[in-house]
Amino acid sequence: MTHSARRIGRTLALVLPVVLVLSGTLAVTSVPWAGTATQSQMLTASSQDVSVRAKSRAPQDVLRDRLLTELQAKDPGTALTRLQREVEARPSLAKHCMSIARALGRAAVDRYGPTRAQSFSRPVCDTSFAYGVAQQAQGS
Repeated sequence: MTHSARRIGRTLALVLPVVLVLSGTLAVTSVPWAGTATQSQMLTASSQDVSVRAKSRAPQDVLRDRLLTELQAKDPGTALTRLQREVEARPSLAKHCMSIARALGRAAVDRYGPTRAQSFSRPVCDTSFAYGVAQQAQGS
């Protein structure tokens, strides 16, 4: 009895995955993707290369976006402190510090107005935050 049970088990182990894959493939290709249920549309393979990798974002762009989100969630002072810590931790970001601080200054004006935004100013990255505030307040 155990010999025949093993034989049946092995056969099922080989045949069942093939049956499941084929039935799943056939089910997906015959799904009507658009239109009425009476129309029969088939899924076709694309002639375009869909395996192109997405471009990775530069670290300074990721940092800028994260700090702008933090500015909206908390306040510009917190974002400026984080900027200074990130630049100290990764010196390669130092050349982008001024542009990031200016972007934070412009976003602070949009969120808090020029007077209140200026109150968060501190000497991070050559006072670029204050320059961004002034630039946005003048409408440039």
